[in-house]
Amino acid sequence: MSLIPSFFGGRRNNTFDLWDPFQDFPFTGGALSVPGETASFASTRIDWKETPEAHVFKADLPGVKKEEVKVEVEEGRTLQISGDRWVEKEEKNDKWHHVERSSGKFMRRFRLPENVKVDEVKAAMENGVLTVTVPKAEVKKPDVKAIDISG
Repeated sequence: MSLIPSFFGGRRNNTFDLWDPFQDFPFTGGALSVPGETASFASTRIDWKETPEAHVFKADLPGVKKEEVKVEVEEGRTLQISGDRWVEKEEKNDKWHHVERSSGKFMRRFRLPENVKVDEVKAAMENGVLTVTVPKAEVKKPDVKAIDISG
């Protein structure tokens, strides 16, 4: 908790409230213009690990159906994961007290290394986790020929 007063709106009603440094900013337009409105462009967190066989991407997408997600490889080696995460319908008598879950469109792009097989990319969705597997191409080791040294 913070005892820091608001810089833009005087002191808080309760000095023991959690301090939100952006609460009193006069945002104009965009998703942050309405208090409690979630971001229109929601970012999703993605892990990328490399195994000896493949590059594996895992994205947490709770509540998102696989039909709402797109996995594409653009321009040869750019992996793009995008989709929509929708907010719940608001009923007339509902009163929201706090909103943290993001909604809206999301998109993440990753530049893949040269040693991947983009034609063999696989994606699967299970329990709200999207897993994208990009197999590695075998790196052909150059043939080394020993040269005898004369003399």
